[in-house]
Amino acid sequence: MSDLLRPNSLIKILGGRSIYLVGMMGSGKSRTGPHLAKALQYSFLDQDLLIEKVAKMSILEIFQKEGEASFRNIETQVLKEIAQRHSLVIATGGGVVTRPENWGVLHQGIVVWLNLSKDRLLSRLESDSNKRPLLEANNSIDSFDSLIKERYPLYSESDLHISVQDETPEEVALEIVSKLSNILIDEADQGAQQTIAT
Repeated sequence: MSDLLRPNSLIKILGGRSIYLVGMMGSGKSRTGPHLAKALQYSFLDQDLLIEKVAKMSILEIFQKEGEASFRNIETQVLKEIAQRHSLVIATGGGVVTRPENWGVLHQGIVVWLNLSKDRLLSRLESDSNKRPLLEANNSIDSFDSLIKERYPLYSESDLHISVQDETPEEVALEIVSKLSNILIDEADQGAQQTIAT
């Protein structure tokens, strides 16, 4: 194993850059995040839980009482606050990518897209007790299709794409660590080449 692939070396090369997990609701961000944080010796934050703490109400209540625009404003505010810290793995909300200004914050760290097929996502959501505000409409399948069409091109702007099948959250976290190593090796090589060139 290359030294760059060893956990301690990976942590050193990361230099405290935070990892932002993005993806559709049900993609496993909140379940994978703690395993990834443990592997990187980082702290884990769930952005939606922070939003509820700031707003002093559930996300569903924010949508019902104040509307989506208000929720997105709080989401951006919380994201900017999170960005003031380092060495974090953050499970973001599914729609965080829809505001261009949020990308300026996300790209301060490394953005990882957990990508599941539509069928797998729907299967997970059907067995999930959490209510999803954007799927509360009468025709949730049509709503879901619209969200996928809107968000997938945005998720594709991520630094890492992780295709999730039936892996456990811990296995997904290990795959992220492996692919992070590849990205950081490339960055290190490019940096070394630039140093030689100058």
